[in-house]
Amino acid sequence: MPVAPLHDLGAIIDALDKAGQLIRVRSEVDPVHQLASVASHFEGRAQAVLFEKVRGHEHPVFTGLYWSRELLAELIGAEEKKLASHISEKVKQWQTDPDHKTIDPQVVETGPVLEYTQPVVDLFKLPIPTHAERDGGPYIDAGVVVVRDPETGVRNASIQRFMMVDRDRLHINIDAGRHLQLALDHADKLGETLKFSLNIGVGPGLHFAAVTPAEAAPPDTDELGIASVFHGDPVELVRGDLPEVELVAHAMYSLECEIVPGELGDEGPFAEVTGYYAKVAPRPVVHVRAVHHRTNPVFQTILCGKEVWNSAGVLGEASVLGSVSKQVPGIKDVYFPHGGCGFYHAVVQIEQKRAGFAQLAVLSAFAAFPPLKMVTVVDEDVDIRNASEVEWALTTRLDPTTGVITVPAVFGHGLNPTFPNYFGAKIGFNATHPFPKTYSYERVRLKEYSIDGLDINVPEPGPRQSVVDKWVAAERAEHAAERRNSGAIM
Repeated sequence: MPVAPLHDLGAIIDALDKAGQLIRVRSEVDPVHQLASVASHFEGRAQAVLFEKVRGHEHPVFTGLYWSRELLAELIGAEEKKLASHISEKVKQWQTDPDHKTIDPQVVETGPVLEYTQPVVDLFKLPIPTHAERDGGPYIDAGVVVVRDPETGVRNASIQRFMMVDRDRLHINIDAGRHLQLALDHADKLGETLKFSLNIGVGPGLHFAAVTPAEAAPPDTDELGIASVFHGDPVELVRGDLPEVELVAHAMYSLECEIVPGELGDEGPFAEVTGYYAKVAPRPVVHVRAVHHRTNPVFQTILCGKEVWNSAGVLGEASVLGSVSKQVPGIKDVYFPHGGCGFYHAVVQIEQKRAGFAQLAVLSAFAAFPPLKMVTVVDEDVDIRNASEVEWALTTRLDPTTGVITVPAVFGHGLNPTFPNYFGAKIGFNATHPFPKTYSYERVRLKEYSIDGLDINVPEPGPRQSVVDKWVAAERAEHAAERRNSGAIM
């Protein structure tokens, strides 16, 4: 893929197109259900999708940037299997910068996002899709919130879901434990409204900054510096019309927003990371005061499923890898499998240094990423990205009497139905061999030989047939031969 500036989604889309990694849907699609359904046919490919004609709208919709780890790794210049460690190193670079002066965001006079401003706010003009059958309405699910805490003045970035309910009004779900809720609480305490920008169509660095777990980015730090590290240059911001509101200069769209503390409206249902619908509940009302966008913007959306699991999961992996490695010697790698929604299950690979370190890794992982419900620890000879290998370790190395760790009544992720009100139980599995390892746990290995230079005929596979199909074909061939022989005798 040609190198693209990571701060500019437009340049990224052009690079994908040149590399043959952009699927263009040229037929008109309905933003209500059809767009998401068509996109799902390509989910997981190392290609993204651009919908050029969205019914009732002037501008296109883009999705799929995060649903393939192969594509994502290639885009940011990392190896796919080392994606978590690559991201962990970037976050560590930000954490260890002594004064952040080289990576602090810069406020500039203007930027592409200010090329056009709606004379009157009208969200209906944005091609906001409705994804799942029971979704409560169109949702903005890939926008990055940039806010200054009214008490501390520190910037924060986050991704929340926003349901469109009117031309100038959204309802927002603020995930518990996020710094945006802290900023809203501070605004309430000061008797102020909370003002922020909602930036749609941004580069992956800003997306990563927004989904970095709070445990890795304390509330007294400016998370936008993480994006600067990924982009290689400081993030550029421009001032909005509302006081204290800053817009991402290179976003496709930026909405200036305001929340009145205590003003609530029904939000939901929405197809969430869990694969279930988030329930309807009273949640904060967002008043949109201004809509800015590029002359030719592209609206970005994220499908519930692999794209969410990867976009959030790789940052969870990076956080767990970075944190647990500091506390438990021998940690090699971490993977959040899709079966755990990329959010609730961590598989941790360890080279055991002492007995009991695997159990410590379980507890450390829970502390590093509170949304986790399950942690499985395996030895370094197990491929953590291969579900069969992990299952093999569970069935041949886990001792159920000593290797199962349960943590009752603890904070978790409220979107998981087993954590009502963000409270529930967690479980860990020590699927490692005893330490020190005995002969009984020596894994069978074949001696490696190269096949270079060997005379080997590998036939091309033909059309696949079932046993019955093969039998029928053989019967027909036999009858045809009998008829031919009969004709020859006559």
